[in-house]
Amino acid sequence: MDSTLQDPLVGRMVDGRYRVDARIAVGGMATVYRALDTRLHRVLALKVMHPSLATDQAFVARFTREARSAAHLAHPNVVGVFDQGNDGEHVYLAMEYVDGCTLRDVLRERGALQPRAALDVLEPVLAALGAAHRAGLVHRDVKPENVLIGDDGRVKVADFGLVGAVGGQTSVGTDSLLGTVSYLAPEQIEHGVSDPRSDLYACGVVLHEMLTGAKPHGGDTPAQVLYQHLQVDVPPPSLLAPGLAPALDALVARAAARDAGQRPEDAVALLSECRTVRDGLTEEQLDVMPPQARDLGPSGTEHLTTVLPRPVGAVDATAVERTARFPSPAVEEPPAGPPSHGAQNRRHGRLLVVSLVALLAVLLGAGVWYIGSGQFVRTPGVLSLTEERARSELREAGLDVRVEHDHSLTVDRGHVIASDPEPGERVRRNRAVTLVVSSGPRTVEVPELTGTPLAEARSALKEAGLEPGLVSRRFDDAVARGSVIRTEPAAGTGKRPGSAVRLTVSEGREIEVPDVAGRSRRAAHQALTDAGLKVRIAPERVHSGRPPGTVAAQSPEAGAKASEDETVTLTLSKGPEPVEVPDVEERSLDQARTALEDAGFTVRVRRIFLGDTVFNQNPDAGDEAPRGSEITLWVR
Repeated sequence: MDSTLQDPLVGRMVDGRYRVDARIAVGGMATVYRALDTRLHRVLALKVMHPSLATDQAFVARFTREARSAAHLAHPNVVGVFDQGNDGEHVYLAMEYVDGCTLRDVLRERGALQPRAALDVLEPVLAALGAAHRAGLVHRDVKPENVLIGDDGRVKVADFGLVGAVGGQTSVGTDSLLGTVSYLAPEQIEHGVSDPRSDLYACGVVLHEMLTGAKPHGGDTPAQVLYQHLQVDVPPPSLLAPGLAPALDALVARAAARDAGQRPEDAVALLSECRTVRDGLTEEQLDVMPPQARDLGPSGTEHLTTVLPRPVGAVDATAVERTARFPSPAVEEPPAGPPSHGAQNRRHGRLLVVSLVALLAVLLGAGVWYIGSGQFVRTPGVLSLTEERARSELREAGLDVRVEHDHSLTVDRGHVIASDPEPGERVRRNRAVTLVVSSGPRTVEVPELTGTPLAEARSALKEAGLEPGLVSRRFDDAVARGSVIRTEPAAGTGKRPGSAVRLTVSEGREIEVPDVAGRSRRAAHQALTDAGLKVRIAPERVHSGRPPGTVAAQSPEAGAKASEDETVTLTLSKGPEPVEVPDVEERSLDQARTALEDAGFTVRVRRIFLGDTVFNQNPDAGDEAPRGSEITLWVR
């Protein structure tokens, strides 16, 4: 039996109307089932809120808001909502069933899309959002998981569970931030408000991801991603996918501008710009293959490979119908008395026909059993389950299990990434189903770099798939200057490819710079080299109180801590600065002394008579003399 029957809702009638046939997907808020509307006899998707949330009125209100919002959007690119109700503890939405896959499935399989295919997806998404925006609604959770691509190539936007009125406020607390962090607009993060331009930001991020196969902002934690949304512009897709037309870079930049005022007013306006860009691209520009793309065939949404299970076919019903319509021959009673030879022949012929009919009926019945539940089952949906639980469900369905392991950035270690055959596929009983189980993110070991020069260490990190991070420096007697002392994290630690590794680099042996001020050039040079330092003489000399040719200044200063082979710059003196001698003749001795000392000179006095007036000076007034030199005054 199908393992989805382990789900208590599978096989049940919900609200006396909807027969639940299979589980399609499980989300954080609800489980989605494929169901049959027994009144209208149509297949639909039944979205049932988790019972644990059904008692939370806020969640129920958000859930029912999706029904009301989407029901008002009668648009071919919006997943239609037919009904909303509750059956005991089960709160549900009855929605249009889209037989196909999500854009996330396509990107996971193809890596990236050619511009033609990316625009083929983006345009109907914008058409759907445009209808919402003109109706006064904002989606607020645009992401590849909410873009459905039908087997017929139609694109539809789903999950209006976070929909709100234009200009509505959204709590941005740690536990209540709505939307997915990779697609949130800066204003949603910083101010908790959203309008149609917030959806456009998400569309710009989705377009970047379609063209490059990567989200524009990444990080090890949601906080790091949120910070980048606020501080870093979405990069041009051509940085990751060279060859993309500049117009595509401009379209992404316009839609995903950090300043909401730089974006178009709503999805209708962006759709117009998108079509203008498409019209301006050549066939070669539309069909350029991004490096990240895995070429699975011609471009265009009609060629996007689907991964969702298809609805149950009509093979069993047809076989049963053929059996029911098989004619039952009438058997006549033989006449009394011995039969004639001809009669016996006729009787034998009728018996042969009856036997053949019976045999055919048995064979057809066996065929119905063989084609139906006797020999075939549908593979259970085990994606994201733990390996142990996935094994259990497959074995309960009568299937063997084979396990392979692969790395995944998005699926936790020990949980199922994929299965082959895919969920919902009809297979023979006892067939082996291959589970691909996550080994967690792919990691690389931090190489041993102690003692390695900084430039070589950086190259070694890049070769290992890591990035050189922040460089800090400290003195170390054992490790040569300019070489790595240690790494953070330590050598041998496993890190995700592209992670940054912090480096601590040696400044060499710690040296206290000696004081060489006032020494001759030769003596200063010797003292510094003896200490393990290098010497540089500044090209310009300066006036100072030091004798000409001696050291007037040094850098680093005396007593500073320096590393081995660090250079100390010496500035030599060209003697005291010359100063013009003031004219102090005919002044009193006190006035003359004050004027000369203020100018930077010292004073020597010679008296001829007992007076107090200066009648001569040496050097003469107006001459230049070194600051600090002596001026002789004669007084009478």
